[in-house]
Amino acid sequence: MDPLLGEPWALSPSVALRPEPFGALAYHFGNRKLTFLKRPELVAVVRALADQPDVRGALVAAGVPAEQHRAYVAALRGLAATDMIRPRVAG
Repeated sequence: MDPLLGEPWALSPSVALRPEPFGALAYHFGNRKLTFLKRPELVAVVRALADQPDVRGALVAAGVPAEQHRAYVAALRGLAATDMIRPRVAG
């Protein structure tokens, strides 16, 4: 089991999502990175992160089947590497 599944994450406050037919464009105003979220399901997961207790909750809330969680966690790690999403801090 990937430890990321049990961690609370959220969209970075410096990121804006623009809906597109293929999913969304994510633009980071701080580092000026532009990322294509090519699946509407991934967009749903990213949006759900802030409202769920952890990544697993966001995946479930977005309707991602358990057998696909590993692939989505890999995608989320990529988004984390460019500060599109970041760990949520309690408080």
